[in-house]
Amino acid sequence: MKVNEVLDAKGLACPMPIVRTKKAMTELEPGHVLEIQATDRGSIADLEAWSENMGHQYLGYKEDGDVLYHYVRKSTDSEDKPEEKHDQVVSNEDLKGKLNDEITVLDVREPAEYEFGHIPGAVSVPLGEIDEKADEIEKNKDVYVICRTGSRSDMAAQKLAEKGYNAFNVTPGMKDWNGDVEK
Repeated sequence: MKVNEVLDAKGLACPMPIVRTKKAMTELEPGHVLEIQATDRGSIADLEAWSENMGHQYLGYKEDGDVLYHYVRKSTDSEDKPEEKHDQVVSNEDLKGKLNDEITVLDVREPAEYEFGHIPGAVSVPLGEIDEKADEIEKNKDVYVICRTGSRSDMAAQKLAEKGYNAFNVTPGMKDWNGDVEK
């Protein structure tokens, strides 16, 4: 595959592959293709969702050993759309105050991240599975979406809101969570 630029994001965890991709895309010509080399399995869902959110074309990925090779085509000026942020955002402290209420805490991190520590009772649905598993989430409850930093949860909250859920993005997320954790 012909690529115009290569970005080495190997060894980086969320949100750094997205942060670096965002910067590289600003310097790329419209219509050109960026190859992102990553080792974080979460980058599969993250880069696809980010590309869609930004109006770029996520072409797909290939695997070679532990390295994922992602391909994103930069949109042309007529395809560009501004990055959207979910409008319902709550802090970790706000979520802590709601944990005894009838809510759903949705953890959209990858399974390994979830296994090493999650909010007790949180439902695990990785970002890449939101579209196919959204129907399994109760619509009659508020959904508090959390990830490590608030980036993946923002994209998931947007997707859920489009499907009619009352979804909240929890920031800054699990990296700064000081409440109870279950393993």
